[in-house]
Amino acid sequence: MPPGFGHAFVVMSEEAEFVYKCTDYYAPEHERSIRWDAPDIGIKWPLPPGTEPVLSEKDAAAPVLAEAEVYP
Repeated sequence: MPPGFGHAFVVMSEEAEFVYKCTDYYAPEHERSIRWDAPDIGIKWPLPPGTEPVLSEKDAAAPVLAEAEVYP
């Protein structure tokens, strides 16, 4: 995936290990999030009915796409 491209994942098992391959050192001041269930993106996540996802604080507070920062 190219640098700066949005990405997401869902774990359907009891545990998972996720590893990032980065192009540079982690710089949290440059990190951005978009709400996982933003209706303007339209991803149909394969969650079992009645299941609530487990989200990080950052992801739970993420804005929808229409309210996200835009870079020129």
